[in-house]
Amino acid sequence: MQMGKMLMVMGAVLLAAGAFLYFGGRFSFLGHLPGDIHISRGSTDFYFPIVSCALVSLIGTILLNLFFRR
Repeated sequence: MQMGKMLMVMGAVLLAAGAFLYFGGRFSFLGHLPGDIHISRGSTDFYFPIVSCALVSLIGTILLNLFFRR
């Protein structure tokens, strides 16, 4: 019983990851939000999407709490 549930969750996670990679170019706002750090000096680029990471983490936390609440 537990093994089947675990396989279904892993399949859903893989499906979501595949859809994100396939349609990823359409989410052009992600990575370009105010607060994301991008520094270019000469031939060196430093990029740290801190606000985008926080947004993805917040949405993931909300979704996981909705689906796995006991």
